[in-house]
Amino acid sequence: MLWRWLIGYGTFGVPQAGAPIAFSLLALSLTGSAEVGAGLVFVMTLAQILGAVPVSRLGSRYNAVTYLRILVAIRTVALAGVAVLGASGASFAALLAAVAAAGLVNGAAYGFQRSLLNHLVEPRLLSRALGVAATLNEVAFAVSPVIVSLLGAVSPVGAVAAMAVLGAGPLVLIPSIPAAHTRTDPHVRKAHFPKEIYHWLFCAAALGAVVSAVEVGAVALAISFNLGPAWAFAFALALCVGSVAGGLWVSIRNHPPQPRSLCAFLGILTLACAVIALAPNIVLTLIAAAFIGFFLPALNTSFSLDLDHLSPSQRRAEVFALLRTANAVGLVAISGVLALAGLAAAFVSALVLAAIACIGTLAVLRGRRRRQLAERPARLEAPSEGTAGQPSSTPG
Repeated sequence: MLWRWLIGYGTFGVPQAGAPIAFSLLALSLTGSAEVGAGLVFVMTLAQILGAVPVSRLGSRYNAVTYLRILVAIRTVALAGVAVLGASGASFAALLAAVAAAGLVNGAAYGFQRSLLNHLVEPRLLSRALGVAATLNEVAFAVSPVIVSLLGAVSPVGAVAAMAVLGAGPLVLIPSIPAAHTRTDPHVRKAHFPKEIYHWLFCAAALGAVVSAVEVGAVALAISFNLGPAWAFAFALALCVGSVAGGLWVSIRNHPPQPRSLCAFLGILTLACAVIALAPNIVLTLIAAAFIGFFLPALNTSFSLDLDHLSPSQRRAEVFALLRTANAVGLVAISGVLALAGLAAAFVSALVLAAIACIGTLAVLRGRRRRQLAERPARLEAPSEGTAGQPSSTPG
């Protein structure tokens, strides 16, 4: 059953990976301006951010697999609607509505899909499964734009339709899991999350910002080295190759980074971002992009496992939806900086976010270590106190 979840996880990301090119080609054919496609991507991402929590909470009373299939079906129908509206030459407002509907359920659908992994894998194998999932996700993000570009050259509407069909994979691939149904305690649903959860969500946003700076800024990077815009693929390819290698590394190791390693990975990420911001030459920039990609699966796996451990089981899907949303916030933030202030400002912003995440992680891990040391004497003293001064609770 795990292999079905893994393939479904890989296909789930196809619409998000292919949307920038598919929507740009569709907008170009309808309005004569590819920039309008960026507006459609922005609306879909914004809808995902707004819908993540409320849509996740709506599903707390249902079986997780059933609710996931409903959400994926809504997204598929909405994307198919974009293709139909595009073919019929509908108004731009109608396209925006369909795109927003697809985005609204995207974050929650990811949250429920990720939460299902806990029912399919033993805890000791969770890190390996997440590593394989990260590898498949990166393959999907590398292949999807190519497929969409080839189909879009023939028919932009066909490209959007193909994106919708491929993204519907979880509908048929995710196995039924009768046990994936959690009765939500109203008190748990209203309780505040542990503060550490918000730190890892910030780290996910910072990681999303760094990755987005390379992906969204790829054309600007190519131009900065006096290359044609078509050379933008080189920077995205370096990031993707590094990420696939990093996913395989995580799968083989089968355990999350140690605290010191986690801080070191975030430090390397910050340094790589600084190298790209300075852009001394194209070789160093490509190497830095590959380093960012390589540590991406390890960091994402670590964040996911920490959130898994910290979140109440009744709200786990909601927390994972927030994880996906945090990545989207990083993407939107860096895209905005890139559009308003240029390439250098975008990488400096990503660098600052990565540095804050690194310093904050060091503080969080030190605090966790101090709590563990403080609790250890209490655990050791508890049995001795019970035997010395307290009567035994076991009948004599």
